[in-house]
Amino acid sequence: DEAFYNADIVYPKSWGPLVAIKEESQMVDVIRRYESWICDERRMSLAKEDAIYMHCLPADRGIEVTDAVIDGPQSVVYDQAENRMHAQNAIMALTMGGR
Repeated sequence: DEAFYNADIVYPKSWGPLVAIKEESQMVDVIRRYESWICDERRMSLAKEDAIYMHCLPADRGIEVTDAVIDGPQSVVYDQAENRMHAQNAIMALTMGGR
């Protein structure tokens, strides 16, 4: 909770994608071990009133973040994803000789 207090930006990230875990029992163990790490409305309320929620996506809904946060008014994840796409396109154009 301390990391959320008075934050301007909340940018949580999990330890790794759950799809990379082959065995279901190991996946369940990881989910249980980090279940208190979820970014929820209560934690977002600790941040500044105008704080934004960011995530590099894809996010594990209900595990990393609640639907109410990622789909809520403080979330900028879709704008962030769009901006990332434009930045990646510009970098590719520049490195491939485009102007």
